[in-house]
Amino acid sequence: MILAPAATGRADDGASAAVTLGDPSLTAGIPGEGPLSTDEIEAWLADEENHEVLDVLLPLGLSAGQGQIVGTFENPMTRAKIELGRQLYFDPRLSADRTISCATCHAPEFGFASDTRVGVGIRDQEGARNSPTASNRILSGPQFWDGRAASLEEQAVGPIANPIEMGNTHDVAADTIRKIPVYALQFGRIYPEDGVTIDTIGEALATFERAIVTGPSPYDYAEELAKFDRLDPAELEDLKEFEPGLYEQYQTLQAGAEVNPMSEEAKLGRELFFSQRVNCSACHVGPNLADELFHNLGVGMDGEEPDVGRFAVTGDPEDWGAFKTPTIRNVSQTAPYMHDGSLGTLEEVVEHYARGGIPNENLSDKIAKIDLTPEEKRALVAFMEACTGPLPEVESGRLPE
Repeated sequence: MILAPAATGRADDGASAAVTLGDPSLTAGIPGEGPLSTDEIEAWLADEENHEVLDVLLPLGLSAGQGQIVGTFENPMTRAKIELGRQLYFDPRLSADRTISCATCHAPEFGFASDTRVGVGIRDQEGARNSPTASNRILSGPQFWDGRAASLEEQAVGPIANPIEMGNTHDVAADTIRKIPVYALQFGRIYPEDGVTIDTIGEALATFERAIVTGPSPYDYAEELAKFDRLDPAELEDLKEFEPGLYEQYQTLQAGAEVNPMSEEAKLGRELFFSQRVNCSACHVGPNLADELFHNLGVGMDGEEPDVGRFAVTGDPEDWGAFKTPTIRNVSQTAPYMHDGSLGTLEEVVEHYARGGIPNENLSDKIAKIDLTPEEKRALVAFMEACTGPLPEVESGRLPE
């Protein structure tokens, strides 16, 4: 059993900086007040530590997916690149009318999602799909509900040129950023060969988003602590004497579980969630509680013109009406739910699955009617709520002048 480090530290060889994602120093912005000035950015860029490639570690819970991290080899993470991406993420100047930023639809206060049924862009235009969370993308491959973006970098710049979202063009957006001195300094130092392009904008945005991860939840503490349950008091004493490092992890888990307790109702929900009878884990599996695959769940399939989902990307009839599995982590913060935002509460989500979805010719074979008691339905909701962990502290206001 390995417990991810709770604090950051420098790598022993000095070649890279080891850091556990969720560390607020990564996303809390450059210290100070008001708009970022060229003097502040020059001082920030002069610190070589900000350009060291980070050896990123995942926090407890997600740490089981350390080997499943996506994108950091092709697009290495540095503090300078995360900070540049943070600024761009909150900057409405990427949009045509300077009113919409990435954070408009993926806001920290809503679990990096939105509280609207569907995304709302420039001139209050509504899209057709719900805004999924931007957290834990470091464990995710193809992006968007239909997986049409092959990478997070590609996804990050997609909304900029979408007429309903930011309504801009990639060329105009890049030119706008290029003309802002604080941005020009950063791109010149971080991307000396390319400078400001739509691709480097996408790389910076994706780097920031990969730094947004969910921290340990009550579920995570309970799961890790359960690994020690088989030990009797004598064995724990032996652990304390002969394996002090492991015993320290045990104490850390105990302290975390006391502060983040998992209720008995949530524990029942956990048993149901992973049971063969209820089988939520047929799709919600792995460190991020999502299989990264596409399924037809019967959502919206009774409409006159159903959203065909993944089929529009692949042309494969088996993908008709299929959408990407969202994470259960921090799902209590990201209502409304499903690709069309049609379910307002977790209770409604449970009811949808209990009914067996909406019948259609391509309904997933993983969807079937489940006889659940009211107590069991409440327990499933309690378990999903217990999968909520802290999100990193993020500065949203300090943008380039």
